[in-house]
Amino acid sequence: MSIWWAGRVRREVTALTIAVGLALGVSGCSGGGSDDKKPEASASATAESQSDPTAQEGIDSSLAELKGENGLLLTIDSAQRDAGGFVTVSGEIKNDGAEAARVPIQTRGDETEIMRHGGSLGGATLVDAAKKKRYYVLRDTDGRPLTTTDMPRIKPGASVPVFMQFPAPPTGTVEVTFQLPTFASAPIEISG
Repeated sequence: MSIWWAGRVRREVTALTIAVGLALGVSGCSGGGSDDKKPEASASATAESQSDPTAQEGIDSSLAELKGENGLLLTIDSAQRDAGGFVTVSGEIKNDGAEAARVPIQTRGDETEIMRHGGSLGGATLVDAAKKKRYYVLRDTDGRPLTTTDMPRIKPGASVPVFMQFPAPPTGTVEVTFQLPTFASAPIEISG
């Protein structure tokens, strides 16, 4: 089997895996309608939480905050394990500086295939220190990273939502270290 053929097969398998994962994610998000009690419960929970605003002060629901260059701050809100064998890390990048800033180009990483597709968060990794494994951002069949891409200049005080998708570590692995070039590293917990 030639290297070209093996690469093509690997890309096709990756594309199929991603498609199945996304299909499962979409079907899991579709309504269903059989749980009529859930909306009432969440509506009452929302009403209760709105009645006492001081109860929510000081509660930080984020998994980690990573400081970057030029006043940028990456807040990771979730690291969710999907049924398709993926981990999706979601959050936002906020500009805490006094001037408008761009996410540094170094965040895309230094892999040639990812660099061809412009600015992204393709350099992000999850590190499982216990099993001595590093998980890189997934890519589609054209080599584009499955992350937020082409982020605009961020005004002072403004933020941009971001996501990155990785292959899932084994189900027994809950804590990993999140790394992104030009930002500090931080341990995060995978849920789901």
